[in-house]
Amino acid sequence: MKLSQFKFKLPEERIALHPTKFRDESRLMVLHRKTGEIEHKVFKDILDYFDDKDVFIFNDTKVFPARLYGNKEKTGARIEVFLLRELNEELRLWDVLVDPARKIRIGNKLYFGEDDSMVAEVIDNTTSRGRTLRFLYDGSHEEFKKALYALGETPLPHSIINRPVEEDDADRFQSIFAKNEGAVTAPTANLHFSRELMKRMEIRGIDFAFITLHAGLGNFREIDVEDLTKHKTDSEQMKVDSTAVKMVNAAKDAGRNVCAVGTTVMRAIESTVSTDGRLKEYEGWTNKFIFPPYEFTVANSMISNFHMPYSTLLMVTAAFGGYDYVMNAYDVALKEGYRFGTYGDAMLIVD
Repeated sequence: MKLSQFKFKLPEERIALHPTKFRDESRLMVLHRKTGEIEHKVFKDILDYFDDKDVFIFNDTKVFPARLYGNKEKTGARIEVFLLRELNEELRLWDVLVDPARKIRIGNKLYFGEDDSMVAEVIDNTTSRGRTLRFLYDGSHEEFKKALYALGETPLPHSIINRPVEEDDADRFQSIFAKNEGAVTAPTANLHFSRELMKRMEIRGIDFAFITLHAGLGNFREIDVEDLTKHKTDSEQMKVDSTAVKMVNAAKDAGRNVCAVGTTVMRAIESTVSTDGRLKEYEGWTNKFIFPPYEFTVANSMISNFHMPYSTLLMVTAAFGGYDYVMNAYDVALKEGYRFGTYGDAMLIVD
């Protein structure tokens, strides 16, 4: 497959800048991957496609306030700092992106907060855009993290950030079951699940398995090669524990449906699977890149948002639903007024 095969024209006004009023009332397109048949539903209708002892696999990662704005020493230039991951707890070292990158050199100090209460020093250039910062802070690690996060804001994607951050973004950019902190962007398929819907799923007898994959900016990094076999994705930290493994494998053994909620879940479970198609325990990192054609082994259904042209998220979706069927579904979505992006509508792909 070539990068150019994932091109489509997405008008800017079709990118959702706000979530639906209620999480479970976004639109839902249902794609049957064996026939290409398409149905138009509301997200809470998802219950109609699952039954007792089916399993949904969710990503319980929690987004932290990763975007900060600081000022460079002497010049006072405004610098955006995007926290990626903590490298060393004791030394207060963080892997970050800075913008504009050309203005930042090793040894520069950055000041954050109205009273310059937080100071960081650039100690390494790790990539063309990335840096390693050492935050200068006296106090416990817990106090430091609290102070750092108080300065940050919800890391909305740039497709949304051209409108002001709003008070409810901190809540709506987070799933209701978010637990393990470490993501810099929300796994978007999670955002459609309300407490009411999950209670109805429980009553139906549907089981919930939780894995963790800390979604990073690699999900949105542009691919700069036409030949997809040459693309390298960023590594992301993940964990699949024994509870999830037992639940998923029992469902598979019983011939029940297993639904991967989002592309992050799909990449995580495909990163730790045995040769006979069973899920395995794993804690570590993955840089799994899935694009068509690909043989999936764990889930037989999947939920995904409508993604951007050329994105790795679209590629995972097309690999699972079938390239032709998914690209046709995107054409239909554009004609039918579906909303795209993080706060957009959802697609359910079933057999």
